[in-house]
Amino acid sequence: MGKLLKIAFFFLIGILLIWWSLHQIPDQEWDKFKLSLEHSRFWIIVPVFFILGFSHFLRALRWRLIMEPLGYRPGIMNTFLAVLIGYLANLAIPRLGEVLKCTLLSKYEKVPADKIVGTIVAERAFDVLCLGLVFLLALTLQFNVIQTGWQQLQSSPASGASENHHLLLIGIFTAVILILMVFFFVFKQKLKKLIDSIKGIFWGVWAGIMSATKLKKHNLFFLYSFGIWMMYLLATYIGLYGTIGTESSFATAISCLAYASIGMIITPGGIGAYAYFMAKVLELNGIDYTLGLANGTLQWFSQFLIVLVLGGLSLIILPIVNKQTK
Repeated sequence: MGKLLKIAFFFLIGILLIWWSLHQIPDQEWDKFKLSLEHSRFWIIVPVFFILGFSHFLRALRWRLIMEPLGYRPGIMNTFLAVLIGYLANLAIPRLGEVLKCTLLSKYEKVPADKIVGTIVAERAFDVLCLGLVFLLALTLQFNVIQTGWQQLQSSPASGASENHHLLLIGIFTAVILILMVFFFVFKQKLKKLIDSIKGIFWGVWAGIMSATKLKKHNLFFLYSFGIWMMYLLATYIGLYGTIGTESSFATAISCLAYASIGMIITPGGIGAYAYFMAKVLELNGIDYTLGLANGTLQWFSQFLIVLVLGGLSLIILPIVNKQTK
């Protein structure tokens, strides 16, 4: 029940962001928003489809590389299809795809799921580092733009928290700490049993994480990682040409990628957040918010459609491929 509430909460955030982003469009601008979507260059989805498909393939190759130090070398096709199905599952339930693709690979390649879950943790940790580098690059190339956005945020009335708000936050934090302490003492024995039961899983996950430090092909690992994020950047840059009036430079695309990636993290599949962050970054670059939101909506829908198609096909192909292999 708790997990369902958590999922519902993040979906609610996405829906609220959709409402909020659309609410920012003045009444007289609605026709511009609709016309921008109606006259979109939908053929842009075709090259983006292949670019993002290739990025997913590189991700499968990189994941396979991380598993090698553990003594596992699953087939490229099974690994690729599992990755695509994982993306599809994440559209419905955040992070479900990470577990599901490990389960699928364990089923068809006979590798222990607990250990390859650890490789996912290692892979995600490196992606966070890559995202940090993208932000640093965006800050370097568009320092004035980001500085302007930060100044606007600071000058907004909502950003100034009063002393009462600070006191309220301190009170809430203190109450949470006290509740956790009481909970710990009341359920101490049950927690001990729970901790003991997950120790085996923990060591399996830890082994997967440590496998990333024992890579024999470091250069190939970094090449795959660079390729993945380069494909993301290229897809974003091409996507900016999907709507009239939003064509921009590579520097703008880097900033869009940085902030839109945060949108993909905070809501399931980036619903609401992706388009909103894209619109705000483009607005800071001198592009009308309405046009930016239309472009962000088109780019988000393109990525959603790509995952839906590739993930759906993978669900059909995976058992067929393995049946033929047997």
